[in-house]
Amino acid sequence: QVQLVESGGGLVQPGGSLTLSCAASGSIGSIDAMAWHRQAPGNERELVATITSGGSTNYADSVKGRFSISRDNAKNTVYLQMNSLKPEDTAVYYCKIDRRRGGFRIHNWGQGTQVTVSS
Repeated sequence: QVQLVESGGGLVQPGGSLTLSCAASGSIGSIDAMAWHRQAPGNERELVATITSGGSTNYADSVKGRFSISRDNAKNTVYLQMNSLKPEDTAVYYCKIDRRRGGFRIHNWGQGTQVTVSS
């Protein structure tokens, strides 16, 4: 069984910063891509940022230049540094890992952490 535990969400004023963390534990196997998604009320879940096992990154246009994704492979952890936050960044943020174990490709999601940007 694999668990993803997210932390770092909260309330922040516009222009502020937050760093989200997501640590994977259990019988993981090998992790390929890691990603952050978000879902605002009434909206579909959207991809925010991805990072491959080799460290290549990709970002949604709405967060480019403000958000930075990184990973620590030794700790099976992915981070999302969020700067210059805007009210429209308010959402529940979910981490996702794509992994391989026993010849299978598996996706796992975190439980979500709330980020609220408001004055």
